[in-house]
Amino acid sequence: MRIHRHRQRKPKFEVPVYKANESIIAPEVRVIDENGVPLGVLPIAKAIATAREREMDLVEVSPKAEPPVCRITDYGQFKYQKEKEARKQKAQSKEVEIKGVRLSLRIGDHDLETRHQQAKSFLEDGDKVKIEIILRGREKGHQDIAREVVKKFMEILKTDFPIRVEQEITYQAGRLTAIVGRI
Repeated sequence: MRIHRHRQRKPKFEVPVYKANESIIAPEVRVIDENGVPLGVLPIAKAIATAREREMDLVEVSPKAEPPVCRITDYGQFKYQKEKEARKQKAQSKEVEIKGVRLSLRIGDHDLETRHQQAKSFLEDGDKVKIEIILRGREKGHQDIAREVVKKFMEILKTDFPIRVEQEITYQAGRLTAIVGRI
């Protein structure tokens, strides 16, 4: 069965799992009430009882601290708030893609300018550009000319804005590739 690379499901967003009430395993915890006032270090049973008196939950917010820090709050509202923050963080982050521009050994000036405009728009969007030349038949004997075409294309891109070479020009199985990105 063929694996579809483009159909792989990525997790929507990472939300840390917080322990609440009886799932907290530490014997003593540092407790902060719903208004942000510290109540001090309490045994877990007393901390849970204090939270129940206020009709709220005891949520472990910092499990790695010594002793762990717990907050008296409504667990459902706390979890919703953390998911909302994770969604907002995911929306602000952009995954860098690699866009391809294919050249040929005998490319004309106008076609080169068209590819230049494509690559320029990709780089402006923050993506990386993979420059590629596929050599067929007797063209494989003229790798030096193909390298010059790629270098010329890179020089044209450098006139717009500074670029960095992510991957040098490499030849593999009749294909010359290079990857550039914007600085």
